[in-house]
Amino acid sequence: MTVSSDLATDNRVHRSCTVLEALGFQVYLIGRQKKNSPQMPERSYSVRRVKLYFEKGAMFYANLNMRLFFILLFQKYEYVFANDLDTLPAAYLVSWLKRKPILYDSHELFTEVPELTSRPRIQKIWSAAERFVLPRLKEMSTVNQSIATVFKNKYKLDVSVVRNVPQKLESITALSKSELGLSDDQMMLIIQGSGLNVQRGIEEAVLAMAFISTAVLFLVGDGDVIPEIKQLVAVHSLQDKVRFVPRLPYPELMRYTAAADLGLALDKPLSLNYQLALPNKVFDYIQAQTPIVSSRLVEIERLIQKYDCGEIISTVSPKAIATCINALLTNPQRLHQLKANCKTAAEIEHWEVDKEVLAALALRIFV
Repeated sequence: MTVSSDLATDNRVHRSCTVLEALGFQVYLIGRQKKNSPQMPERSYSVRRVKLYFEKGAMFYANLNMRLFFILLFQKYEYVFANDLDTLPAAYLVSWLKRKPILYDSHELFTEVPELTSRPRIQKIWSAAERFVLPRLKEMSTVNQSIATVFKNKYKLDVSVVRNVPQKLESITALSKSELGLSDDQMMLIIQGSGLNVQRGIEEAVLAMAFISTAVLFLVGDGDVIPEIKQLVAVHSLQDKVRFVPRLPYPELMRYTAAADLGLALDKPLSLNYQLALPNKVFDYIQAQTPIVSSRLVEIERLIQKYDCGEIISTVSPKAIATCINALLTNPQRLHQLKANCKTAAEIEHWEVDKEVLAALALRIFV
């Protein structure tokens, strides 16, 4: 199995590995190790963490695929499982050379992320790679129905939906106010995950804190926007309103999530990838019984409306975010109802359902 993310914190990939193990496969996961990667948790399957010379940009992707190609070329295996388009060139090429079946899991519409739509030449390269490989596949999987429909229509192949949902959590011990360094009258907001990147409403959420007097915003995780956000906090003197917590193992991350009064998911619909996104943090919020404040994205809005487990804002602006949050924080009855609805949703929206889809797909392709 190949992936470009940090193996220590990519929970979707970990869940996929455990599904394959349960089916009787021996799994060998290959991913990257960044300079600031946390210690690798103990896994029941084999893991190889690759250190690369570059951490981002075109040279990173070239370096990543070159390393993956040679690792796979000289490794003994029967099947290949490629996660996302950025590992697919190497994985597909070696699977073709060695005549091994390949399963492809797309975690997003990679060619439509803002980092590529703003760079047309680079976008064309990745689009060409996708156009070359996908018509040669019979089946693949992706994270939600909207993105599956795009792939089906574009490449005329079968696409299974395996959502990025967490395992059902029977109990989470939330961090206390004292452990968080909050006073008893302070409430907590959270944006969490490993993808704290541009165009995800983080800048607007931080600026909204100037209009919110009763809460502190916790940014828990990592991403390319964090250095800019730290500067923004300093410029606007919001150090008492915004706190940064580095990437954490999933159990610890969920302790923060469960402690929050509201979880924010404010991705902007500026690219097709973000318009159709269904981030895993939304399901983490549900499992932690943390009501959601979200931007108007197709899949998230559908989920929130289904369970009434949060509120949708029509515009990602500091004033709109603050208005929605203040209205909820001053309405304990509404907050209580939203938490109860999250609990109902948590009984349904979890990995025990979606793992059966992945298991069936793997058996069709690999056996």
